[in-house]
Amino acid sequence: MNLAVYWGATWFSKFVLLPPYCSIRVTGLENVPREGAIVIASNHLNDADPGVICTRFPRHVVYMAKDELFRVPLLGWFLRSIGSFPVRRNEADLTALRKANEALAQGLAVCIFPEGTRSAGGAALLEGWPGAALIALRNDTPVLPIAITGSQRLSLPLMFLRPYRRDKVTLTIGKPFHLPKPARVNAESAKEGTRIIMEHIAALLPESYRGYYGYMEPSNQ
Repeated sequence: MNLAVYWGATWFSKFVLLPPYCSIRVTGLENVPREGAIVIASNHLNDADPGVICTRFPRHVVYMAKDELFRVPLLGWFLRSIGSFPVRRNEADLTALRKANEALAQGLAVCIFPEGTRSAGGAALLEGWPGAALIALRNDTPVLPIAITGSQRLSLPLMFLRPYRRDKVTLTIGKPFHLPKPARVNAESAKEGTRIIMEHIAALLPESYRGYYGYMEPSNQ
């Protein structure tokens, strides 16, 4: 991976690319462990979410991103150069799981969007997929929940073509936690872990964003 490319792109996004289109407010930054392996689990509203996280996160973040993005020549090169890796959605992608395990073994922060796709216009949580929970359980790694609001209109490349509007985006970072250790890491324990992760994310969101997990009460992080 090329950290110069990563931090250069982060700087560009923070000071040049995103400011004309949104203002970003972050809370809970003190909850980010400054070192050690961690699984970041966030809701996913739109294309700009990884950039939003990177511009406010004090560590190098490795993303598990949908396989289709890596087929775009320049974008694919960029994603691989910053350490991100592809995942085939809606199936058990063992290669992606291995890549995540390797990144965590190096003490990196791996970001996964458990919904598996953008909720965009609906801006409400979808039911989570088990990948994040499975990875956290297999590596005994803490999970850092993140909630994003306001980025649902930041769709690429359409946000560059729309009439000028500076959206207010909020990034709320919860406290890291470990999933309860099951007797066996299997489909059932991954499903339960997914429920716990998604409920932590939902608790950081306003009620209108909680969607499938709308029964959650607000959290103090």
